[in-house]
Parts: sequence; C-alpha cells; structure tokens
Amino acid sequence: MEKAPANLELILRYFSEFTAHQLSQYTALEHLYKEWNTKINVISRKDIGSLYEKHVLHSLSIASLDIFRSGYNILDIGTGGGFPGIPLAIFYPEVSFYLADSISKKIKVVEEVVTALGLKNVTTRHTRVEAIKNKTFDFTMSRAVAPLKDLWDWSKPLLRKTQPGLICLKGGDLKQEIAAIGTGVTITRIYDLFPLEFFREKYIVLCQP
Repeated sequence: MEKAPANLELILRYFSEFTAHQLSQYTALEHLYKEWNTKINVISRKDIGSLYEKHVLHSLSIASLDIFRSGYNILDIGTGGGFPGIPLAIFYPEVSFYLADSISKKIKVVEEVVTALGLKNVTTRHTRVEAIKNKTFDFTMSRAVAPLKDLWDWSKPLLRKTQPGLICLKGGDLKQEIAAIGTGVTITRIYDLFPLEFFREKYIVLCQP
C-alpha cells in the first residue's frame, strides 16, 4: 500500500480501526482534491493544505455520534466538494450515501472523486434538496450550507419515521438558529473530541423531533 501522507496521521490520531483499503482511499484524497482544485475550485485554496484537518477530520466528527448503522441511507444536503459525505462513505462502507448539490461543477468533482476511490455506496445528484422526490432517508446531514430551520424544513419530508434526524456541522453562536428550529436539538462540541484550535467554536448539531 502507498505510504500515507503525514497529514493522514492526524486522522489516525483519533480513528484507528481502518482496513488497508480504507487507508488507501483516505490517502488518495490529498492527490485527488489537489488535482481537481486546480481545475474547479471546490475547496478554498488557503485550505487545501489543511485538507485532512479542515475537511476530512471535520467530516469524520459525525462518526463520533455512532448513530449510522449498516443499511442506512444518508442524504448529504449541499455536499459541495463532497463533505461530509465522501469521508463518511469511506468510514461506513455498509451505509449508502446520497450526495446532492445544486452547483453542477461541484457535483462533477464529487463524481470524479467517487469514481477514482471506487466508492460503491455513493450516489450523486445535481439537484436542489427541495426537488428530491419519492426518496426517504434515515438521516440527512449538511455542513453549514443554510440556517438550521431551512435545513430541518427541507429534511422533514424526506426522513423516515423511525428515529429520523438531521445532523449539521456548524460554527459560532447558534442560539438564534436553535431557537428558530422548534424541535429537539443535541449539541456536541467538536473541540472536546479533537482538541485542535480549528475546532474550538465548531459543533455537531443533531436535530430530532
């Protein structure tokens, strides 16, 4: 197996039970995103050097909730360059991920990365979440693409009735967003999981009825 880049050691500091295949997939992310980012800017150029911290590890914070089960279907709303969907799809090969974004060039990059990684548990779609019909999901998730209330309103028609939920990666002061949502909210401080300065004011927000 190709030697993992030094940045991957950051992931291995907090997660260790990966197969050789998963490690090779995580390793490949660095080259794939650096290459695609020169063609289509899906990650801030100032952040591309911090891919594993600001994008991969941030995405994997959701795994700390330990609520995805084999056979679940997860919708990533506004996946952008494939976060948090792609890192989580590697982490959970027995879970199906549906990555949606309204910007076609972003979905093109996601499709290419998914193909290069050989991810069989990922479906991509160029669409707005409001246009998704005749599908249901065990959870929806998103990384700071809209206010919580909007994300919850979009999610409710798509969620199955057995313990559904919306998982968001958010930052900053969330009091107003939480007050507006009108449902149960559980907040996990990511800095408590990964004590790195980048995560000091970042949170996992789990919304459930």
